[in-house]
Amino acid sequence: MRSPTSQQTTWIINARLCGYDGLQAIAIENAKIVRIVPARDANGSKNALDLAGDWLSLGGVDLQINGGLGLAFPDLTATDLPFLEKIGRYLWERGIDEFCPTLVTTSVSKIQQSLAAIAASSLWEGQETARILGVHLEGPFLNFEKRGAHPPEYLLPLTLENVKRVLGDFASTVKIVTLAPELDETGTVIPYLRSQGITVSLGHSLATAARAKAAFDRGASMVTHAFNAMPGLHHREPGLLGEAIARSGVYCGLIADGRHVCPTMIEILLRAADGDRGVFLVSDALAPIGLPDGIYPWDARQIEVKEGTARLPDGTLSGTTLPLLVGAENLANWGLCGVETAIALATESPRKAMGLPGFSVGRSASFLRWHWHDERQKLSGSRLDILQD
Repeated sequence: MRSPTSQQTTWIINARLCGYDGLQAIAIENAKIVRIVPARDANGSKNALDLAGDWLSLGGVDLQINGGLGLAFPDLTATDLPFLEKIGRYLWERGIDEFCPTLVTTSVSKIQQSLAAIAASSLWEGQETARILGVHLEGPFLNFEKRGAHPPEYLLPLTLENVKRVLGDFASTVKIVTLAPELDETGTVIPYLRSQGITVSLGHSLATAARAKAAFDRGASMVTHAFNAMPGLHHREPGLLGEAIARSGVYCGLIADGRHVCPTMIEILLRAADGDRGVFLVSDALAPIGLPDGIYPWDARQIEVKEGTARLPDGTLSGTTLPLLVGAENLANWGLCGVETAIALATESPRKAMGLPGFSVGRSASFLRWHWHDERQKLSGSRLDILQD
């Protein structure tokens, strides 16, 4: 998206915004939002782009994505930085403003190698590229029984010593750690991670509701891919997910590809969490995102990608190859929630989960335009160029 020049005010009018009633107008100066007013208050504004009732949002934030264009983030080395920048541009073109390169369970040496490469990347800043928000470590502190596609030989006991060993000198590079809270026998790991500014997400776990409550009390605030790699909801033992849904201030990541979670269960989760309050979308996309269906290497194994779903040879789900915005479009197209909620789940909710500001004055003018096609009952979103040719 090209930025408006600093010599003029550019207006976007007749836009629908998440959290606002009626049509709005947005004034932009120096590539930043400077005013948000009802559309009627901007009548007659020059340099105006009329959205005619379409929805406007910030770009998406993907807090769980494992690679792109054939490169898995756990395989990153310093020589791969130009290719990482290519992935950043690819994600930007698909509507992503920020992302958390996700490192699944592997050896400590490979984790350290990947963290060093990501720390040296130029994607922490930049324009017209998806920016790195921080690394998401999905493992190696996971419950063996709920490891999913994670290689068991690299799982580690959840001790403060092991956490410090994995983080090494890169604690400031890590933004999220997924862990199984029942493995923390001392109760010291979550407070330590929070002291380092790291968000703790519970996942790949057999935690009871009581163990989950203790983890949330210590500072955990997220759940990794709700429903997947954890016990299901039960009327006498609600488990980790039940405790998370009932708890204010806890956000659940959700994969909305229709394969990882049945649409009916997605609807139940969204109703229980009151729409986008407490839920955000993730892609959980693997390295082949951006490539055609086929068989691809995945650590020492192979995965088969078919219609955007990736599985190990034994049929175990390992992720998707669908971009984040597809999840938002799916939710609206399936009728599981309204358009506003679907958009917010990919754009506003992940920002809230990470304590980041949403669509507001002062934010960079990096926008998506969403159109609801009445005749086809279909939502589509894409980058918006706010300058007219």
